[in-house]
Amino acid sequence: MELLIGHSPDPDDAYMFYALKAGKVNFPFKIREFLVDIETLNKLAIYGRLDVTAISTHALAYVADKYYVLKVGASMGLRYGPVVVGGGGSEVELVAVPGTYATATLLLRLAMPKVKTVEVPFDRIMDAVLSGAVDAGVLIHEGQITYERYGLRRIMDLGEWWYEQTKLPTPLGLDVVKASLGLDNARVIRDALLESLRYAMQHRDEALGYAMRFSRGLNMSDTGKFVDMYVNNYTMDMGSDGERAIKTLLQWAHDNGLTPEVSFTIV
Repeated sequence: MELLIGHSPDPDDAYMFYALKAGKVNFPFKIREFLVDIETLNKLAIYGRLDVTAISTHALAYVADKYYVLKVGASMGLRYGPVVVGGGGSEVELVAVPGTYATATLLLRLAMPKVKTVEVPFDRIMDAVLSGAVDAGVLIHEGQITYERYGLRRIMDLGEWWYEQTKLPTPLGLDVVKASLGLDNARVIRDALLESLRYAMQHRDEALGYAMRFSRGLNMSDTGKFVDMYVNNYTMDMGSDGERAIKTLLQWAHDNGLTPEVSFTIV
């Protein structure tokens, strides 16, 4: 059987999937990869087009009937997450966000419900802020650690805000498996991804060298810093705190009329 596996072309995902892609772990399936930005992955998952994929936790509210959530591979930060940044102005009315189904967008709407938003590709959000096209922008991926180099100021760290509200990790991204593949195959995929993560951690320089191909100009040190933000203990096993974080976010969003009510299965 061949599996279509989707993940974003970013250092953390590349680091996680490296050993699986490179044939460093036992895996009984052939792999066909599709690398694209997370918002596109979210939309493809809504149509059930990917067998295994990274998605935003926000998107789970729309795909839980089609996919199992893996307890391995989650992107969660404790007291940090997407950053809202601005230029010199003090008034924030229009904010650039990285996509309809991005968790960062959902967190912004919960934290700053009065602002207006406009979708901008995630890698152009800093440009939108610097140009004055928007008052602020929500940065994901490497922009979270580089924005100060461009003269931008932090308005809010949405991960810090989330922790203050809940005392839980920020549940940004998940890896999911199509439910039609069955629980047994989902467990095999979960265990292989865990082995891929373990290989990367045991062969860090090798895995980081691969991840740097997707780092959009970051050096090795910054690539490692970013990977360490989102490949952590929660990635190995989200545990009860990670599961509670997902449920809390989606229930809060539903209570505020932002998402449908949802139940999901973790494998």
